[in-house]
Amino acid sequence: MEQVLLIEDDDRIRLSLTLGLEDEGYTVRGAATAEEGLREQRRAPADTVLVDLMLPGVDGYECIRQLRARDSVPIVVVSARDDTHDIVAALEAGADDYVVKPVAVKELSARLRALRRRARASTVAAVPALVFDDLEIRPEAGEVTVRGEAVAVTRTEFRLLCELAEHPGRVLSRAQLLERVWEYAYGDERLVDVHVGRLRQKIEDDPAAPRHLVTVRGMGYKLQR
Repeated sequence: MEQVLLIEDDDRIRLSLTLGLEDEGYTVRGAATAEEGLREQRRAPADTVLVDLMLPGVDGYECIRQLRARDSVPIVVVSARDDTHDIVAALEAGADDYVVKPVAVKELSARLRALRRRARASTVAAVPALVFDDLEIRPEAGEVTVRGEAVAVTRTEFRLLCELAEHPGRVLSRAQLLERVWEYAYGDERLVDVHVGRLRQKIEDDPAAPRHLVTVRGMGYKLQR
């Protein structure tokens, strides 16, 4: 049975999510502060961690950074904040996903299952290196280089880049990318936009005028040579 650590200071929300996730088959441990949650994760590592951003003392962003510094446990933010800036900041801190309150437990459970499947996937389908001028993607090795220099990308960024690279020049909508990369039938399409923005910062000479990872207005994104 998969273990979930829920770091949430609101007692009612923590109880509600705990009961709902237990009905979905998870074992849930709760923590009311980041400090308590970090201690609990060190004591007995959970399979997935859910983190609220507005925590007393150490906030959710710093909690995520400290969790991520220790290991690659999947981290999902569950927050009432729905501003794009908050989503970007949480993902930059190291979160894998972001869910806005109020939370539908069925949807959260589906996301957790997809997240764990992605975390367990250790290899990508065997394909040769994908080359886009100075950008090279090696799916089997899990490597990305620009002009021969290694670029550090997250697991989700790598999956997104591979999905686009395997369909060179073809426009993929945000909904298609959510389904193929995140395995979500539906969800907040800003997740795609944020990850695209982060990738551009890493692979483009000028992220404001991208050469490879291009937006096709009203349609989606494509990767071009």
